[in-house]
Amino acid sequence: MWFRNARPYKLPGRLGIDASELSQRLSRRPFQPCRPSQPVSSGWVPALSDDASDYVHKSGDYWLIRLQREERLLPASVIRSEVNTRIQEIQAGQGRRVQRKERLDIVDEVTQDLMPRAFTKSQYLEALINDREGWVWVNTASAARAEELLSLLREGLGNLPVVIPDTQKSPVIVMSQWLLNGGLPDGMSLGGDVDLEDPQEEGGVVRARGMYLESDDIRRHIESGKQVVRLALSWQDQIDFVVDKDLSIRRIRFSDELKGINEELHEDVLARRDADCLLMGETLSTLQRVIAKTFGGISE
Repeated sequence: MWFRNARPYKLPGRLGIDASELSQRLSRRPFQPCRPSQPVSSGWVPALSDDASDYVHKSGDYWLIRLQREERLLPASVIRSEVNTRIQEIQAGQGRRVQRKERLDIVDEVTQDLMPRAFTKSQYLEALINDREGWVWVNTASAARAEELLSLLREGLGNLPVVIPDTQKSPVIVMSQWLLNGGLPDGMSLGGDVDLEDPQEEGGVVRARGMYLESDDIRRHIESGKQVVRLALSWQDQIDFVVDKDLSIRRIRFSDELKGINEELHEDVLARRDADCLLMGETLSTLQRVIAKTFGGISE
């Protein structure tokens, strides 16, 4: 339930449907396990829990959705070994070399033969929609996985013109200035991790972990031209997180105090998850507004 990452996307306007209608639309593309020859299968599952029924769970202004993705695990090394075996058999039995096109055909043949016997791995991918304020947060650090979820959501909606948010001020410049001159927003404090990159082509990268970020060593890196592209922060002692230059929020850790607010609902699992979803949504929304304001606001 509690997101570990929040990859943000901005909606230019309201979706034009309510949560119930969206739930019905997503239910038309339910998750189905991989067929024997199918490498990947994705589909929607009940949002709040496997024991729930709604494909969209509404908590206040927040809509939770959940995608299940199953993938057949067929390591390249296994394919390569079988391909080499078959090529050796052809060369030994027919006394000729296997050319490139035939090798590619053998690779395809081996892949199709082995696919039904491959193990499967299943993962869930969640997203939270704030239709009123126009945000979608996907719980992943991977742009590719986020796009996969958004693509299926777009399929259900017919249209989903989300964009990666852009701010008036460059996050790279603002975060670099924080480490040089201070001036963090009220309620925000530095963590101990930072990634710095040289903007020049083939420039170096410095990754500092568990360090005092206002040290002279870090300052010298910035003065030499490196820029902060990823920075660990803490907000109001409620959330520790890393903000990326693309405004992604990674490695989120909600405080125990925040996560314990709904502890009295522990005996009712669905009620607890519903309450936690609302609390998480409100917290992420507030944090998103703070981050956007910090970087000069969202560009229209």
